[in-house]
Amino acid sequence: MKTQSTNWNFPTTVWFGNGRINELVQACEKLKIKNPLFVTDEGLVNLDIVKTATGVLKSGGVSFNIYSNVQGNPTGKNVTEGVEFYKANNHDSVIAFGGGSALDAAKTIAFMSGQTRSLWDFEDIGDNWSRADVNGIAPIIAVPTTSGTGSEVGRAAVILDEEVHSKKIIFHPGMLPDLIIADPELTVGLPPHITAWTGVDAMVHALEAYCAPGYHPMAEGIAIEAIRMIAKYLPIAFADGKNVEARGQMLTASSMGAVAFQKGLGSIHSVAHQLGAIYNIQHGLANSILLPYGIKQNASAIEEKMVHLCIVLGLENPGTDRFIQYILELRKQFNIPHTLSEVDIDGKMAVEIGKKAFDDPSTPTNAKPVTAQDLQNLFTAALVGDLEAL
Repeated sequence: MKTQSTNWNFPTTVWFGNGRINELVQACEKLKIKNPLFVTDEGLVNLDIVKTATGVLKSGGVSFNIYSNVQGNPTGKNVTEGVEFYKANNHDSVIAFGGGSALDAAKTIAFMSGQTRSLWDFEDIGDNWSRADVNGIAPIIAVPTTSGTGSEVGRAAVILDEEVHSKKIIFHPGMLPDLIIADPELTVGLPPHITAWTGVDAMVHALEAYCAPGYHPMAEGIAIEAIRMIAKYLPIAFADGKNVEARGQMLTASSMGAVAFQKGLGSIHSVAHQLGAIYNIQHGLANSILLPYGIKQNASAIEEKMVHLCIVLGLENPGTDRFIQYILELRKQFNIPHTLSEVDIDGKMAVEIGKKAFDDPSTPTNAKPVTAQDLQNLFTAALVGDLEAL
Protein backbone atom coordinates (compact mmCIF):
# COMPACT_ATOMS: atom_id res chain seq x y z
CA MET A 1 0.00 0.00 0.00
CA LYS A 2 1.42 3.37 -1.01
CA THR A 3 2.08 5.85 1.79
CA GLN A 4 -0.01 9.00 1.74
CA SER A 5 -0.48 12.06 3.89
CA THR A 6 -2.58 11.41 6.96
CA ASN A 7 -3.09 12.45 10.57
CA TRP A 8 -3.43 10.06 13.48
CA ASN A 9 -3.35 10.06 17.27
CA PHE A 10 -1.28 7.19 18.60
CA PRO A 11 0.17 7.69 21.11
CA THR A 12 0.16 11.43 20.32
CA THR A 13 -0.80 13.61 17.37
CA VAL A 14 1.13 12.71 14.21
CA TRP A 15 1.07 14.63 10.92
CA PHE A 16 2.51 12.16 8.42
CA GLY A 17 3.27 12.74 4.77
CA ASN A 18 5.70 14.07 2.19
CA GLY A 19 6.38 17.79 2.45
CA ARG A 20 4.56 18.24 5.74
CA ILE A 21 7.48 20.16 7.21
CA ASN A 22 5.87 23.06 5.35
CA GLU A 23 3.10 22.91 7.98
CA LEU A 24 5.47 23.71 10.84
CA VAL A 25 3.97 27.16 11.34
CA GLN A 26 0.47 25.66 11.53
CA ALA A 27 1.79 23.23 14.15
CA CYS A 28 3.05 26.16 16.21
CA GLU A 29 -0.29 27.91 15.86
CA LYS A 30 -2.16 24.77 16.94
CA LEU A 31 -0.14 24.64 20.16
CA LYS A 32 -0.20 28.43 20.64
CA ILE A 33 3.58 28.55 20.33
CA LYS A 34 5.08 32.00 19.77
CA ASN A 35 8.82 31.72 20.43
CA PRO A 36 10.16 28.15 20.12
CA LEU A 37 13.71 27.00 20.70
CA PHE A 38 14.74 24.95 17.67
CA VAL A 39 16.95 22.13 18.98
CA THR A 40 19.05 20.02 16.64
CA ASP A 41 22.51 18.44 16.82
CA GLU A 42 25.94 19.60 15.78
CA GLY A 43 26.01 17.31 12.75
CA LEU A 44 22.70 18.53 11.32
CA VAL A 45 22.67 22.25 12.00
CA ASN A 46 24.34 23.28 8.72
CA LEU A 47 22.45 20.87 6.46
CA ASP A 48 19.75 21.83 3.98
CA ILE A 49 16.96 20.08 5.89
CA VAL A 50 17.51 22.42 8.85
CA LYS A 51 17.55 25.40 6.51
CA THR A 52 14.29 24.17 5.00
CA ALA A 53 12.60 23.85 8.40
CA THR A 54 13.85 27.15 9.77
CA GLY A 55 12.97 28.80 6.46
CA VAL A 56 9.37 27.74 7.00
CA LEU A 57 9.41 29.40 10.41
CA LYS A 58 10.95 32.58 9.04
CA SER A 59 8.46 32.85 6.19
CA GLY A 60 5.64 32.38 8.69
CA GLY A 61 6.93 35.12 10.96
CA VAL A 62 7.67 32.79 13.88
CA SER A 63 10.38 34.02 16.23
CA PHE A 64 12.95 31.35 17.16
CA ASN A 65 16.55 30.59 18.05
CA ILE A 66 18.64 27.52 17.25
CA TYR A 67 20.46 25.44 19.85
CA SER A 68 22.71 22.77 18.37
CA ASN A 69 25.32 21.95 21.00
CA VAL A 70 24.14 18.35 21.12
CA GLN A 71 26.57 15.46 20.74
CA GLY A 72 25.93 12.08 19.16
CA ASN A 73 25.46 10.73 22.67
CA PRO A 74 23.82 13.76 24.34
CA THR A 75 25.22 14.74 27.72
CA GLY A 76 23.87 16.35 30.84
CA LYS A 77 25.97 19.41 30.00
CA ASN A 78 24.29 19.66 26.58
CA VAL A 79 20.91 19.70 28.35
CA THR A 80 21.95 22.18 31.05
CA GLU A 81 23.36 24.61 28.50
CA GLY A 82 20.22 24.22 26.41
CA VAL A 83 18.00 25.06 29.37
CA GLU A 84 20.09 28.14 30.15
CA PHE A 85 19.81 29.26 26.51
CA TYR A 86 16.06 28.58 26.59
CA LYS A 87 15.55 30.75 29.66
CA ALA A 88 17.88 33.53 28.52
CA ASN A 89 15.86 33.98 25.33
CA ASN A 90 12.41 33.64 26.93
CA HIS A 91 11.35 30.69 24.83
CA ASP A 92 7.95 29.14 25.34
CA SER A 93 8.41 25.76 23.66
CA VAL A 94 10.82 23.41 21.88
CA ILE A 95 10.98 22.14 18.32
CA ALA A 96 12.95 18.88 18.44
CA PHE A 97 14.55 18.29 15.04
CA GLY A 98 16.82 15.40 14.12
CA GLY A 99 17.69 11.85 15.04
CA GLY A 100 17.52 10.26 18.45
CA SER A 101 20.28 12.39 19.95
CA ALA A 102 18.67 15.70 19.05
CA LEU A 103 15.18 14.51 19.98
CA ASP A 104 16.30 13.17 23.37
CA ALA A 105 18.21 16.35 24.20
CA ALA A 106 15.35 18.57 23.03
CA LYS A 107 12.71 16.70 25.00
CA THR A 108 14.86 16.88 28.12
CA ILE A 109 15.46 20.62 27.65
CA ALA A 110 11.69 21.14 27.38
CA PHE A 111 11.15 19.01 30.47
CA MET A 112 13.84 20.73 32.54
CA SER A 113 12.94 24.26 31.45
CA GLY A 114 10.56 24.66 34.38
CA GLN A 115 12.07 22.34 37.01
CA THR A 116 13.99 23.32 40.14
CA ARG A 117 15.57 19.93 40.87
CA SER A 118 18.71 18.50 39.28
CA LEU A 119 18.40 16.60 36.00
CA TRP A 120 19.55 13.35 37.60
CA ASP A 121 16.78 13.59 40.21
CA PHE A 122 14.46 12.45 37.41
CA GLU A 123 16.35 9.31 36.44
CA ASP A 124 13.91 6.52 35.65
CA ILE A 125 14.08 4.81 39.03
CA GLY A 126 10.97 4.11 41.08
CA ASP A 127 8.61 7.08 41.12
CA ASN A 128 11.28 9.77 40.59
CA TRP A 129 9.19 11.13 37.75
CA SER A 130 6.51 12.21 40.22
CA ARG A 131 8.92 14.84 41.62
CA ALA A 132 8.46 16.97 38.51
CA ASP A 133 6.40 20.13 38.26
CA VAL A 134 4.11 19.24 35.35
CA ASN A 135 3.35 22.93 34.78
CA GLY A 136 7.04 23.48 34.09
CA ILE A 137 7.20 21.20 31.04
CA ALA A 138 7.30 23.18 27.80
CA PRO A 139 5.27 22.16 24.72
CA ILE A 140 7.21 20.00 22.23
CA ILE A 141 6.94 19.59 18.46
CA ALA A 142 9.06 16.65 17.28
CA VAL A 143 10.40 16.31 13.74
CA PRO A 144 12.35 13.04 13.26
CA THR A 145 14.95 12.95 10.47
CA THR A 146 16.09 9.34 10.89
CA SER A 147 14.22 6.06 11.13
CA GLY A 148 15.73 4.50 14.22
CA THR A 149 15.13 5.55 17.78
CA GLY A 150 11.46 6.47 17.59
CA SER A 151 12.15 9.06 20.29
CA GLU A 152 9.40 11.22 18.80
CA VAL A 153 6.80 8.92 20.36
CA GLY A 154 8.67 8.33 23.61
CA ARG A 155 8.18 9.60 27.15
CA ALA A 156 11.86 9.30 28.04
CA ALA A 157 15.34 10.32 26.91
CA VAL A 158 18.77 8.71 27.21
CA ILE A 159 21.32 11.22 28.52
CA LEU A 160 25.01 10.61 29.28
CA ASP A 161 26.18 11.41 32.81
CA GLU A 162 29.81 12.22 32.00
CA GLU A 163 30.93 12.20 35.63
CA VAL A 164 30.21 8.49 36.02
CA HIS A 165 30.47 7.53 32.31
CA SER A 166 26.99 6.10 32.33
CA LYS A 167 23.87 6.63 30.24
CA LYS A 168 20.77 7.38 32.29
CA ILE A 169 17.14 7.36 31.28
CA ILE A 170 15.17 10.49 32.18
CA PHE A 171 11.44 9.76 32.24
CA HIS A 172 8.20 11.65 32.57
CA PRO A 173 4.88 11.18 30.74
CA GLY A 174 4.98 14.90 29.92
CA MET A 175 8.07 14.38 27.79
CA LEU A 176 5.90 12.83 25.09
CA PRO A 177 5.82 15.42 22.27
CA ASP A 178 2.51 17.20 21.78
CA LEU A 179 2.70 16.96 18.01
CA ILE A 180 4.92 15.11 15.52
CA ILE A 181 5.63 16.07 11.94
CA ALA A 182 6.75 12.86 10.23
CA ASP A 183 7.94 13.90 6.76
CA PRO A 184 9.65 11.06 4.84
CA GLU A 185 11.35 13.54 2.53
CA LEU A 186 13.48 14.76 5.44
CA THR A 187 15.12 11.31 5.66
CA VAL A 188 16.03 11.03 1.97
CA GLY A 189 19.52 12.44 2.50
CA LEU A 190 20.58 9.85 5.08
CA PRO A 191 23.72 8.04 3.84
CA PRO A 192 23.44 4.25 3.42
CA HIS A 193 25.41 3.35 6.55
CA ILE A 194 23.30 5.60 8.81
CA THR A 195 20.17 4.27 7.11
CA ALA A 196 21.29 0.74 7.97
CA TRP A 197 22.38 1.44 11.55
CA THR A 198 19.25 3.35 12.47
CA GLY A 199 17.02 0.89 10.66
CA VAL A 200 18.44 -2.12 12.49
CA ASP A 201 18.19 -0.11 15.72
CA ALA A 202 14.45 0.17 15.08
CA MET A 203 14.32 -3.59 14.50
CA VAL A 204 16.09 -4.21 17.82
CA HIS A 205 13.52 -2.03 19.60
CA ALA A 206 10.69 -4.07 18.14
CA LEU A 207 12.41 -7.42 18.63
CA GLU A 208 13.31 -6.88 22.28
CA ALA A 209 9.81 -5.58 22.98
CA TYR A 210 8.33 -8.65 21.30
CA CYS A 211 10.51 -10.96 23.40
CA ALA A 212 10.12 -9.12 26.72
CA PRO A 213 8.16 -11.15 29.30
CA GLY A 214 4.80 -9.99 30.54
CA TYR A 215 1.36 -9.66 29.00
CA HIS A 216 1.00 -6.86 26.47
CA PRO A 217 -0.45 -8.27 23.21
CA MET A 218 -1.03 -4.79 21.75
CA ALA A 219 2.68 -3.97 22.02
CA GLU A 220 3.60 -7.40 20.65
CA GLY A 221 1.32 -6.95 17.66
CA ILE A 222 2.84 -3.56 16.86
CA ALA A 223 6.34 -5.01 17.29
CA ILE A 224 5.74 -7.88 14.88
CA GLU A 225 4.35 -5.58 12.20
CA ALA A 226 7.26 -3.17 12.67
CA ILE A 227 9.75 -6.01 12.14
CA ARG A 228 7.91 -7.12 9.01
CA MET A 229 7.95 -3.59 7.61
CA ILE A 230 11.65 -3.11 8.39
CA ALA A 231 12.54 -6.45 6.82
CA LYS A 232 10.74 -5.41 3.65
CA TYR A 233 11.66 -1.75 3.33
CA LEU A 234 15.07 -1.28 4.94
CA PRO A 235 16.93 -3.08 2.12
CA ILE A 236 15.12 -0.85 -0.38
CA ALA A 237 15.94 2.35 1.51
CA PHE A 238 19.55 1.22 1.87
CA ALA A 239 19.93 0.51 -1.84
CA ASP A 240 18.01 3.59 -3.01
CA GLY A 241 17.95 6.39 -0.50
CA LYS A 242 15.67 8.47 -2.71
CA ASN A 243 12.87 5.89 -2.60
CA VAL A 244 10.38 7.99 -0.64
CA GLU A 245 7.94 5.10 -0.26
CA ALA A 246 10.56 3.00 1.55
CA ARG A 247 11.63 6.01 3.59
CA GLY A 248 8.05 6.61 4.68
CA GLN A 249 7.51 3.01 5.68
CA MET A 250 10.74 3.03 7.68
CA LEU A 251 9.80 6.28 9.42
CA THR A 252 6.52 4.69 10.49
CA ALA A 253 8.13 1.39 11.52
CA SER A 254 10.63 3.28 13.67
CA SER A 255 7.82 4.98 15.60
CA MET A 256 6.05 1.65 15.93
CA GLY A 257 9.13 0.03 17.46
CA ALA A 258 9.32 2.78 20.05
CA VAL A 259 5.61 2.47 20.85
CA ALA A 260 6.10 -1.27 21.31
CA PHE A 261 9.01 -1.03 23.70
CA GLN A 262 6.82 0.34 26.45
CA LYS A 263 6.56 -3.42 27.06
CA GLY A 264 10.30 -3.48 27.73
CA LEU A 265 13.70 -3.85 26.11
CA GLY A 266 16.52 -6.25 26.96
CA SER A 267 20.17 -7.16 27.21
CA ILE A 268 21.16 -5.83 23.78
CA HIS A 269 20.18 -2.34 24.87
CA SER A 270 21.66 -2.88 28.34
CA VAL A 271 25.11 -3.45 26.85
CA ALA A 272 24.73 -0.95 23.99
CA HIS A 273 24.03 1.86 26.45
CA GLN A 274 27.36 1.18 28.17
CA LEU A 275 29.25 1.10 24.88
CA GLY A 276 27.82 4.49 23.99
CA ALA A 277 28.77 5.93 27.36
CA ILE A 278 32.31 4.51 27.49
CA TYR A 279 33.36 4.35 23.83
CA ASN A 280 30.99 6.91 22.28
CA ILE A 281 29.92 4.40 19.64
CA GLN A 282 26.82 5.33 17.63
CA HIS A 283 23.85 3.67 19.35
CA GLY A 284 22.35 2.04 16.27
CA LEU A 285 25.71 0.58 15.27
CA ALA A 286 26.21 -0.86 18.75
CA ASN A 287 22.79 -2.50 18.68
CA SER A 288 23.37 -3.78 15.15
CA ILE A 289 26.58 -5.55 16.15
CA LEU A 290 25.18 -6.95 19.40
CA LEU A 291 21.88 -8.15 17.89
CA PRO A 292 22.66 -11.79 16.90
CA TYR A 293 24.57 -12.39 20.13
CA GLY A 294 21.66 -11.16 22.23
CA ILE A 295 19.26 -13.43 20.35
CA LYS A 296 21.58 -16.40 20.80
CA GLN A 297 21.94 -15.84 24.54
CA ASN A 298 18.16 -15.65 24.96
CA ALA A 299 17.41 -18.61 22.67
CA SER A 300 16.02 -20.87 25.38
CA ALA A 301 13.33 -18.32 26.26
CA ILE A 302 12.27 -17.14 22.80
CA GLU A 303 12.14 -20.19 20.51
CA GLU A 304 8.35 -20.18 20.12
CA LYS A 305 8.33 -16.47 19.33
CA MET A 306 11.15 -16.85 16.82
CA VAL A 307 9.23 -19.61 15.04
CA HIS A 308 6.27 -17.27 14.65
CA LEU A 309 8.47 -14.39 13.52
CA CYS A 310 10.17 -16.53 10.89
CA ILE A 311 6.76 -17.54 9.56
CA VAL A 312 5.74 -13.88 9.35
CA LEU A 313 8.92 -13.12 7.38
CA GLY A 314 8.52 -16.15 5.13
CA LEU A 315 11.71 -17.88 6.32
CA GLU A 316 11.98 -21.65 5.87
CA ASN A 317 12.84 -23.97 8.78
CA PRO A 318 11.55 -21.42 11.32
CA GLY A 319 13.23 -21.05 14.69
CA THR A 320 15.83 -19.07 16.58
CA ASP A 321 18.80 -20.42 14.58
CA ARG A 322 17.08 -19.52 11.32
CA PHE A 323 16.31 -16.01 12.50
CA ILE A 324 19.93 -15.51 13.59
CA GLN A 325 21.03 -16.67 10.14
CA TYR A 326 18.67 -14.11 8.59
CA ILE A 327 20.12 -11.33 10.77
CA LEU A 328 23.68 -12.29 9.86
CA GLU A 329 22.78 -12.20 6.17
CA LEU A 330 21.04 -8.85 6.57
CA ARG A 331 24.01 -7.31 8.38
CA LYS A 332 26.37 -8.54 5.68
CA GLN A 333 24.16 -6.90 3.06
CA PHE A 334 24.43 -3.62 5.00
CA ASN A 335 28.21 -3.91 5.59
CA ILE A 336 27.68 -3.96 9.36
CA PRO A 337 30.69 -5.36 11.26
CA HIS A 338 30.38 -8.77 12.87
CA THR A 339 32.46 -7.89 15.94
CA LEU A 340 32.92 -4.97 18.30
CA SER A 341 36.68 -5.21 17.85
CA GLU A 342 36.18 -4.08 14.24
CA VAL A 343 34.99 -0.69 15.55
CA ASP A 344 37.99 -0.27 17.88
CA ILE A 345 36.41 -1.53 21.08
CA ASP A 346 38.63 -3.59 23.38
CA GLY A 347 37.96 -5.88 26.31
CA LYS A 348 39.62 -3.83 29.05
CA MET A 349 36.28 -2.67 30.49
CA ALA A 350 34.48 -6.01 30.18
CA VAL A 351 33.80 -6.48 33.90
CA GLU A 352 32.61 -2.91 34.37
CA ILE A 353 30.39 -3.15 31.28
CA GLY A 354 28.78 -6.29 32.67
CA LYS A 355 28.12 -4.65 36.05
CA LYS A 356 26.77 -1.40 34.61
CA ALA A 357 24.65 -3.25 32.06
CA PHE A 358 23.09 -5.26 34.89
CA ASP A 359 21.97 -2.00 36.50
CA ASP A 360 20.55 -0.65 33.24
CA PRO A 361 16.75 -0.16 33.20
CA SER A 362 16.51 -2.42 30.13
CA THR A 363 17.79 -5.49 31.99
CA PRO A 364 14.75 -6.37 34.13
CA THR A 365 12.61 -6.86 31.02
CA ASN A 366 15.09 -9.05 29.15
CA ALA A 367 13.51 -12.19 27.68
CA LYS A 368 14.98 -14.21 30.54
CA PRO A 369 16.75 -13.30 33.79
CA VAL A 370 20.44 -12.47 33.34
CA THR A 371 23.34 -11.73 35.67
CA ALA A 372 26.17 -9.24 35.36
CA GLN A 373 28.35 -12.15 34.28
CA ASP A 374 25.86 -13.06 31.54
CA LEU A 375 25.99 -9.50 30.24
CA GLN A 376 29.77 -9.50 30.38
CA ASN A 377 29.71 -12.74 28.38
CA LEU A 378 27.41 -11.13 25.82
CA PHE A 379 29.86 -8.28 25.41
CA THR A 380 32.93 -10.51 25.11
CA ALA A 381 31.21 -12.82 22.61
CA ALA A 382 30.36 -9.83 20.43
CA LEU A 383 33.89 -8.50 20.89
CA VAL A 384 35.47 -11.55 19.24
CA GLY A 385 32.54 -12.81 17.14
CA ASP A 386 31.90 -16.09 18.97
CA LEU A 387 28.19 -16.90 18.81
CA GLU A 388 28.83 -20.43 20.07
CA ALA A 389 30.20 -19.07 23.35
CA LEU A 390 26.66 -18.13 24.32
